[in-house]
Amino acid sequence: MTTTPIAPPGAPAATGRDWRAPAAACTTVILWASAFVSIRSAGDAYSPGALALGRLLAGTVTLGAILLVRREGLPARAAWPGILASGLLWFGLYMVVLNWGEQQVDAGTAAMVVNIGPILIALLGARLLGEGLPRRLLVGMGVSFAGAAVVGLSMSEHGGSSVLGVVLCLVAAIAYAGGVVGQKPALRHGSALQITTFGCLTGTVACLPFTGVLVSEAAAAPASATLNMVYLGVFPTALAFTTWAYALSRTTAGRMGATTYAVPALVVLMSWLLLDEVPALLTVAGGLLCLAGVAVSRGRRRRGAPAGASRAPDGAGRQADS
Repeated sequence: MTTTPIAPPGAPAATGRDWRAPAAACTTVILWASAFVSIRSAGDAYSPGALALGRLLAGTVTLGAILLVRREGLPARAAWPGILASGLLWFGLYMVVLNWGEQQVDAGTAAMVVNIGPILIALLGARLLGEGLPRRLLVGMGVSFAGAAVVGLSMSEHGGSSVLGVVLCLVAAIAYAGGVVGQKPALRHGSALQITTFGCLTGTVACLPFTGVLVSEAAAAPASATLNMVYLGVFPTALAFTTWAYALSRTTAGRMGATTYAVPALVVLMSWLLLDEVPALLTVAGGLLCLAGVAVSRGRRRRGAPAGASRAPDGAGRQADS
């Protein structure tokens, strides 16, 4: 006689996968892709530090209002090391350095260099979080990185890059990876909204030295640039970082990092639809490679296959199934 295990309260129904985490990851990827289009407009009127501060201010106000409405309060003390790490590295340093780097190199070069971030996330997650390096993840990331390189090469303007710009994009990738790996443990001690809100607030405080520049540039900036900056704060920051944290709490940092390889493909599509930038065939091929790699890295182990390290439970004991 066998007994059917009883699922813990709040667990997804046994009849199918929980769709919320994959939906959250998709929301993040789409909004982060849209950010590249908005940054092109806002970046013409705002310097890197001012743009980062304005975006973070809009994000912090939005997140703070939602937090008050939901009455979630402060996260547990154990969450704060991860909040501070993600806030300083990802919300603060990453945004400023990436904005600066993209002014020094063309978009294609920036995309290639920054896309080492997911690889660093997987390596750091394996080393510091004990997540392991499943074969599907490694193969998928290799395919996606090759696609990102193809996209970058097809979009690069030869001779338009500088050593400083490449170094800045590399620093951005390292800060991004460090912020994600720092955020993952914090999600065991607070909700996605709490961790994102106070991470964004930390980044805002770190960028306050750019206040004077932001005020002076906002006075001269066209309304379209300022609206794009606000959009970046409300959607690609407040909403997308929260959905990211929600999905990250339900899977490994490596697999979530691999998901972002869909961004270059979506940027190509959005630039085509919104900016009338018709992509070359090589660019389209690279975008398809990115998506293929994401599909491989996010694929589920076949039933009856050896357990191995293809999936690892997250900190809360749930299987990484998003």
